[in-house]
Amino acid sequence: MRSGEELDGFEGEASSTSMISGASSPYQPTTEPVSQRRGLAGLRCDPDYLRGALGCLKVAQVILALIAFICIETIMECSPCEGLYFFEFVSCSAFVVTGVLLILFSLNLHMRIPQINWNLTDLVNTGLSTFFFFIASIVLAALNHKTGAEIAAVIFGFLATAVYAVNTFLAVQKWRLSIHQQSASDYIRARTESRDVDGRPEIQRLDT
Repeated sequence: MRSGEELDGFEGEASSTSMISGASSPYQPTTEPVSQRRGLAGLRCDPDYLRGALGCLKVAQVILALIAFICIETIMECSPCEGLYFFEFVSCSAFVVTGVLLILFSLNLHMRIPQINWNLTDLVNTGLSTFFFFIASIVLAALNHKTGAEIAAVIFGFLATAVYAVNTFLAVQKWRLSIHQQSASDYIRARTESRDVDGRPEIQRLDT
């Protein structure tokens, strides 16, 4: 029977060995939180999008909507004011919504929310902005008092309408292309699954 000193010696050697192996092991536990390690990784500007047609149109839309909103805000007196208020609401809403989409697309933040159809979202935004900017500009042109701020707001309103209309056309093409690609991928996946089933006779026997 071994003495207590020998047992203590074995325990000391075992603990030393475990410490050495733990220090040299490449699989060390980390104390860094997962959220801290992930953080804002991947949050970077996409210059390709900003240099592309859709990115340039988005920047132009934000600038034109902001200028139109500033012009309409400089008007101190109006009678009637319904056309001015409507143009103010349209220009402000277009600036905010388009600005948010520009940030999401330019920073690739929309890739983190794949549940949303962003092509359709952009199409709806540009289509509605085109329609309401056109109506608001016509109403303001018919009801304005020929002041410089009102004339400038009307001009920038029609410019914004034109830019949004071009973006709507491109968004429709992009949306149709995404639908076509999705249909093609679904067809290829279905064909692959059918070939896998045909190549496994045991599945056919179970089905019969």
